[in-house]
Amino acid sequence: MTESAQALSACFTLGNYIDTYAPGHYARVLEGTDERSGQRVAFKIMRPEHLSDDGTPRWEARAFVSEADLLVRLAGDATTVRLYDCGYASAQRERPDSGEILSLGTDVAAFHEALYPALAQRWRPYLALELLPRHHNLFYLMKPSSGNGRRRLPTEEGIDLALQFADFLRAAHDQRIVYLDHKLEHVYWDGQTLRIIDLNSSQLVEAGTRALDQYFAQDVHNLCVGILYPIFTGLSPKKGALRPQPASQAEVEQRYADVDHLDFGVEPTLSPTLQTLLQQGARQELANVAALRASMERVAGRHGWELPNTHTIPALRDARAHVRAGLAELRQGQEALRRARDLLLEAVILDDINEEVEAELRRLLAQINEALNHRVIP
Repeated sequence: MTESAQALSACFTLGNYIDTYAPGHYARVLEGTDERSGQRVAFKIMRPEHLSDDGTPRWEARAFVSEADLLVRLAGDATTVRLYDCGYASAQRERPDSGEILSLGTDVAAFHEALYPALAQRWRPYLALELLPRHHNLFYLMKPSSGNGRRRLPTEEGIDLALQFADFLRAAHDQRIVYLDHKLEHVYWDGQTLRIIDLNSSQLVEAGTRALDQYFAQDVHNLCVGILYPIFTGLSPKKGALRPQPASQAEVEQRYADVDHLDFGVEPTLSPTLQTLLQQGARQELANVAALRASMERVAGRHGWELPNTHTIPALRDARAHVRAGLAELRQGQEALRRARDLLLEAVILDDINEEVEAELRRLLAQINEALNHRVIP
């Protein structure tokens, strides 16, 4: 494409697809290594079906440039996934195992300038992003392997996640960025730290104050119904089991438009104050992030949190400390079960073990898998 183009293999070694549990509309994502830095990356490349015959950029291609721009703008926010590189790849097949790339680092202006020339030659945009552990993805964690099961986050962790998500939205809204694309596939959680991916449907709003306020209110609504309701109930706000959500721009903007009431019948023990907050969010009675955060802090106070604007009694503070310690032990126990499973799997594939040993290994593996499938914490 230009004298700056290089062989893809000189820049990236690509491995397996990492999006198979929830494939996106815009792109495919593979694990990879940046050979220039040794950095492990999530290599996100536009699907070839979004190339146009006349070389003009469809909105899916423009979304890559927009996402790179927003990621650079939010680079100071610890919640947002990191952008390491952006550019264009010549490979025509969905999986780009060969060909050339134009690597532009984080130079979004150059990325935008090269859009038309690249598409005219049928080169596809890509982003090299921070690689987050799949086993921290909430959609991956919360969707049980059995058809009738469901999981939910403990209320303590859900409150923590909600407060961190509100802080992320506040940082974004301060820069006139609305996230919009709220779904569990985009949320990573390890019990303490929230990370968020995929800003390809997010927008930098250039309009006046009234339009901004409407977008901000929509973002809060989408967070309450698209993220917070599922993590506290294990169900979709669209009434049913969790499943991948569509992701075209029109679908993103209309995904939760008709959700103005949430059903807590399946989770009647959930904090009444939390249910009230989420219902207010569904009815769009929380006009902005400040209102959401203030309401969530009041809920947190009811659960033993000591925050600047909350008051809680010593007994609740002590109870919360025990809850946090207990949840940490549970997480460690679940990780120990996974490590034990991996060791037994290594044993069961050894050559020349006899039938009796193999039968015992498989019995243990089946019981470990059953315990993990019915675990307390996603």
